[in-house]
Amino acid sequence: MNMWGIHNNEINDQLVEGGFVSVGWELGDLTRIGNNRERMKAALRENLPDAKEGAIPIWSGILLRFAFEMNIGDLVISPNKSDGTLNFGEIIGNYEFHPEVRRHRHRRPVQWIRTDVPRGLFPKTALYEIGSALTLFRVKRHTSIFMKFLESNSEEDFLEWLANDDLETLTVETPSEDIEIVVEEEADALPTAERIRENTNDFIIRTLLEELEHEEFEHFTADLLRAMGYQARVTSYSSDGGVDILAHRDPLGLEPPLIKVQCKHTTASKGRPEVQGLLGALAPKDEHGLFVTLGAYSRDAAALERERQNIRLLGGKEITELTLQYYDQLPIRWRDKLPLRKVYVVDQEI
Repeated sequence: MNMWGIHNNEINDQLVEGGFVSVGWELGDLTRIGNNRERMKAALRENLPDAKEGAIPIWSGILLRFAFEMNIGDLVISPNKSDGTLNFGEIIGNYEFHPEVRRHRHRRPVQWIRTDVPRGLFPKTALYEIGSALTLFRVKRHTSIFMKFLESNSEEDFLEWLANDDLETLTVETPSEDIEIVVEEEADALPTAERIRENTNDFIIRTLLEELEHEEFEHFTADLLRAMGYQARVTSYSSDGGVDILAHRDPLGLEPPLIKVQCKHTTASKGRPEVQGLLGALAPKDEHGLFVTLGAYSRDAAALERERQNIRLLGGKEITELTLQYYDQLPIRWRDKLPLRKVYVVDQEI
């Protein structure tokens, strides 16, 4: 059994509901080309005449793996760029070509095992591997870590196991002698814009999780709100009643609406009951709720946000985006913990 990583930025929202993974490239049915690298390269050159020659061997390897090398029973990890989570599934069918759909016609049926998994649960080396610049790739060095997650009864059990193990013993070096694969791996090492962005976001979440205590995270959240133009004060830590921060727009806090903020210093997913708990602390009128966590939210929790106009959910993805957007306005103590600088990088995907 192999473990694969696959990126899909175009129709990511359809994968879980539709029960499949997919890749692009308009070549028609790949079974007509066959499991032959030279024929696949020729088809790419013919159908994509503007493609750079250096990309042809990389793309051909990806398509061959997707159509012919991925086996039923293999596991797949699909990062969701829209919310910064991971989806884990099992390949349950052979390659299918879907000419009736507009995009990503090359598909493999998948039974999803765990979805909406926060990236922050995993060590940065494992996240770097699945942040590959390639569309499809073998997960080789950190399979034991991802397998342990799938076997764990809860995220807390997995984190406890991870804390008690030496990460160096959980990674495996797998050098390749295949010249075509070496070309792909060299391309995979390129510092693309997307990969640098993901690495930066993971760094922010990991730093906030590991270097801050819960009370410090409340103060960071309050300072982030201040950087955004709000007035904010942290409530008494010993008796906050579930409300950690009070925020408002006017300097004195006398004008509605009052914003009650609840912070969860964790990457574990939060569900509808926890969000409803914050709703229960709001007055019927003139009070809004803001739920903040470093992880993600269940679909039921996200649905509750859509149902109620007075509640907003900030997860790890939103925290990183706001931290980057308002970084220069944050107090120096947070910028010291999160040393970042703006750079220009090549905007290229493979």
